[in-house]
Amino acid sequence: MTDSTPGVRSGGAVTNEDWDAAQAAWRKSVAGVLARGRRVEPDTLGDTPEQLLVHTTYDGVEVQPLYTPADELPEDPLPGVFPFERGVDPVRDVTTGWHVSARYGDEPGSPAELNEQILGELERGVTALWLAVGEDAIAPADLAAVLDGVLPDLAPITLDAGPDLAEAVAALDAFVAGAAVADRAAVQICLGAAPLTDAMRAGAAAKVPAELIELAAASAARTETVRTFVVDGTAFHDRGGSDAEELAGAIAAGVAYVRALVAAGMSAADALGQIEFRLAATDDQFQTIAKLRAGRLLWARVAEVLGAPEAGAAPQHAVTSAAMMTRRDPWVNMLRTTLAGFGAGVGGAEAVTVLEFDAALPTGALGTSQSFARRIARNTQLLLLEESNLGRVIDPGGGSWYIETLTDQVAETAWALFQRIEGLGGFTEAEAVALLSDRIAETAARREGDIAHRRTALTGINEFPNLAEPVPAAGAERLSDVARYAAGFEALRDRSDAHLADTGARPGAVLVALGPLAEHNVRTSFATNLLASGGIEATATDTVTAESVGAALTELGAPTTVTVVCGTDKRYADEAAATVAALRAAGAGQVWLAGPEKAYPADAEARPDGFLTMTIDAVETLTGMLDTLGVK
Repeated sequence: MTDSTPGVRSGGAVTNEDWDAAQAAWRKSVAGVLARGRRVEPDTLGDTPEQLLVHTTYDGVEVQPLYTPADELPEDPLPGVFPFERGVDPVRDVTTGWHVSARYGDEPGSPAELNEQILGELERGVTALWLAVGEDAIAPADLAAVLDGVLPDLAPITLDAGPDLAEAVAALDAFVAGAAVADRAAVQICLGAAPLTDAMRAGAAAKVPAELIELAAASAARTETVRTFVVDGTAFHDRGGSDAEELAGAIAAGVAYVRALVAAGMSAADALGQIEFRLAATDDQFQTIAKLRAGRLLWARVAEVLGAPEAGAAPQHAVTSAAMMTRRDPWVNMLRTTLAGFGAGVGGAEAVTVLEFDAALPTGALGTSQSFARRIARNTQLLLLEESNLGRVIDPGGGSWYIETLTDQVAETAWALFQRIEGLGGFTEAEAVALLSDRIAETAARREGDIAHRRTALTGINEFPNLAEPVPAAGAERLSDVARYAAGFEALRDRSDAHLADTGARPGAVLVALGPLAEHNVRTSFATNLLASGGIEATATDTVTAESVGAALTELGAPTTVTVVCGTDKRYADEAAATVAALRAAGAGQVWLAGPEKAYPADAEARPDGFLTMTIDAVETLTGMLDTLGVK
C-alpha cells in the first residue's frame, strides 16, 4: 500500500514523492513570476519563495498565499453539536437562512409612522427587529403602538434601551403577553442589556448591576426564549480593535456576566442561556467567516469549563462594520456591506444587520431618501439569500483548508488574550480593561499608519478619489463615536471643501510633465490621484524642458505654490536637476518629485523639497501641502 497524502486524489492515491515533486514544480513557477516582478534571479528567492506573498493580519496571523491538503484538519462535529464551530442550530430552516435584521427608532417619526414602516419592511423581507428605545428614540410607552400587528413568534425582537431598559421590558412584556401566539417558546427576545461594553464605550467603570441579574433570573424562568445580555463586540471593533481583540474582549465580558449570574445562584447552563453576542462583519469576507466560527468555538470552551458544554451555543448577531464606512464616495459602501453581509451569512450568524450605505453621513446629506438607503441595505441580504442561495447550506465554509486554518489561528490568538485578561482579574478589573484598551489603541494606530501610507487601500478615499463628487450637505454626523478608517483623509477633504466654499476654487498644484505622454503618464496619474486624496486639484503642463518650463507655467496661469515634477527615472537622471533649478528661478514654491529619491541625481545642487512615492505618509505629506497652500 502506498504512502499517500490525505485528500489528494487523481485516479488513485498520490504518493508523497508525487506530492513533493508537485510542490517543487509549483515553487519553481512562483519563483519565476516573482523574480520577473522584482528583476532578480529566481534562485535568489530561496527554497520557499511563496513566503514572500504571506500576509500578516493585525493579530499576527500569517495568511498563506495557497492552502493545500497539507493544511487539512480533522473534520469538525456537525452543526448543533459541541463545540458549535459549524453553527448552533442543526435543523435551521435552509429555505430562509439567517434572519434579516433591521434597526428602528434612530430617526424621528411618530409611533404610527414607525409601525407602518416596520410592517412594510416585514412584508418586503425583514425578519428580525432591532429597536432603539429611550430618549431621542422610541418611547417605552409607545412600544405597543410601534409593534402593533407584529407576530413576535415569527420576528425575533432585540432591544437597545440603555437606562430605559426596565420600562422598555415592561412594555414589551405587556405586548408579548397580549399577542396571539400558539408556541410561546418560539418567541425570541434579546433584551439587549450591555452594561460592560457600554461602560467601555463611555470610559466608565465596568460592572454588572444587581437589577440586571434579577432580570436575567426572571428571563430564564420564562416560557418565551428571552436572553438578557448582549455581549457587544462592536464596542471593541469600533475603537479600532482587531478580530482577535474583539473576540477576546467579548468572551471576557460574557464570562463576567455568567460569573455574576452564577454567583447570584443561577446554574451555569441557565446563565449561559442569558447571553447573546453581537460582532462586527467587515469587507474582509474570510476574516469575518473565521471570526464568527472562532467566536462559537471559544464560547463553547467557556461552557465546557463551566461544566455545561451543551449550553455553549450562544446566538450571534452580526452587524456590518461601522468603522469601514466612508463619508466620501459613499456608494462604494454598498460593495463593502455586500462583502460583509456575505461573510456574516457564510460564517453562521443567526441574524445579520447591514448598515445603510450613507450611515456615516448626516441624514439626507446625499439628497436620497432614507427609505432608499434602507431598501438597498435590506435587498443586499435578500440577494444573498434568495438569488445566491447562501442560506441553503449550513456552514458552507466548512472543510475549506483556508477557513478552517484561519478559524483555529484566530481562536488561539483570541484565547491567549482572553487568558491574559482573566489573569488580571477579568473584564471588570481596571487593569484588564486597560490591557485591552491599550492593545486596541496600538492596533488602531497601526491600521491608521497603513491607511496613511496607502498600504491599505480605501477605494474613493486614498485610492481613486473623486474630487468632482458633490460636497455632502452639512448636519449632525452619524457614527461620530466610531474610529472610522477613512477619517484621516476625509479631514483633508473637509479642509478642501471649506476652501472651495470660501474662495470659489479648490487648493491646487501644478504637475510639470517631462518627456512625452507615454513616459510621464504613469507618474502624472499617480500624483493626480495622490493629491486628490487630500483635496488638492492637479493641473498638468504639456511636455516641458528646463528651458521652457518658466514660459509653460506663465501660459498655464495656475498658482505654483506647490509643483510636482513627473517623468521616468531615466528622464530624471538627464533633466530633473535642471528642471528643479528652473522652477526655483521661475518663482515656484514647494517643488516635489514624483518618484524615489534614488532616481534624482545625488550630486545635483538644486534639490526638490520632497519625493512622492507609494511609501510616504500621505496624510502627513498632504497636510503639509494644504498648510503651504494656505488652506485653513
